[in-house]
Amino acid sequence: MKAQAALMKAAVIQQPGSPDVFQISEVPSPSCGPTEVVVKIAVSAVNPIDTYFRSGAIEVPGPFPLILGCDFAGTVEEVGPDVSKFQVGDRVWGSNQGLFGQPGTLAEKIAVDEKWAYHTPENMSDQDAAAGALTGITAQLGLFLHGRLQSGETVFVNGGTGGVGSMVVQFAKAAGAKVVTTAGAEEKQQLARELGADDVLDYRSENLENELRDAAASSGGFDIWWETQREPNLPLAIPTMKKRGRIILMAGREAQPQFPLGPFYVNDLQMLGFAMFNASADEQRDCAERMNSMWSAGKWKPVIGQTFSLDNVASAHQLQEDNTLGKAHTVTGKILVEI
Repeated sequence: MKAQAALMKAAVIQQPGSPDVFQISEVPSPSCGPTEVVVKIAVSAVNPIDTYFRSGAIEVPGPFPLILGCDFAGTVEEVGPDVSKFQVGDRVWGSNQGLFGQPGTLAEKIAVDEKWAYHTPENMSDQDAAAGALTGITAQLGLFLHGRLQSGETVFVNGGTGGVGSMVVQFAKAAGAKVVTTAGAEEKQQLARELGADDVLDYRSENLENELRDAAASSGGFDIWWETQREPNLPLAIPTMKKRGRIILMAGREAQPQFPLGPFYVNDLQMLGFAMFNASADEQRDCAERMNSMWSAGKWKPVIGQTFSLDNVASAHQLQEDNTLGKAHTVTGKILVEI
């Protein structure tokens, strides 16, 4: 008699839709390929891109039924015969899953190629590892691969307490940059200062444009403007930039902003758009290893907002959607799902 395949619990969708399309189901546990490790997932995370796939705003990355989720942290349970970096029992973290046909992380286990997994530092919890995965690699790619940040430069982060923004603030400060950012409520402004921002502006201020120009002028202009918002204000950003400054764009799929061409090209400015999932495995590993080193040196810590169980993943997605699209401002930091 053929042995029955082992099953695991997962959050599955059969079609795009609202958060209530999730079904908590028993599905076959993953098998381990030659270069793969099977990870028993302790914590996953919810990102805006997950909600776009779930809703159908972006074409889904694989056939239905589908398991979503990019980030994971957990323990290696099985290794393939060609795996060289890991052994059973290693704690690992990673991202870039649930894309391009790869299985998602809203499940008890995942089989992941070893090139997409990274050792978890001894003093890093699974919660911190999952919370920092996609947002941290995104911040690293933008600052160091695309933005070419150097010590002594000045970075402006438009929204310094969000998932990516909070990581940009910390990584830029750790790299020796001066950091200026925006936040809203007083407690969020204080959080931005605790993360390392040198100057925090209230984005609700009626005098924000002048305050921003003053902040830029004190450093001779911004070397990097990191835009986290879906609707960038380029006429505001471009005049604040130092010659050969870099404007980093990582959001705003439908945005068609006004673009003041003159002050852009006469100051040798660059505008760099990027998506984390376009980066190669080697590029992402460089980011992850730098993150691990910076963590061990006490240079960063993710901001965690709310944590849900796998059974309540629909509520986690609803919260993310309310805050990404609805601008509800009801959560600060990453939304986690404990498996």
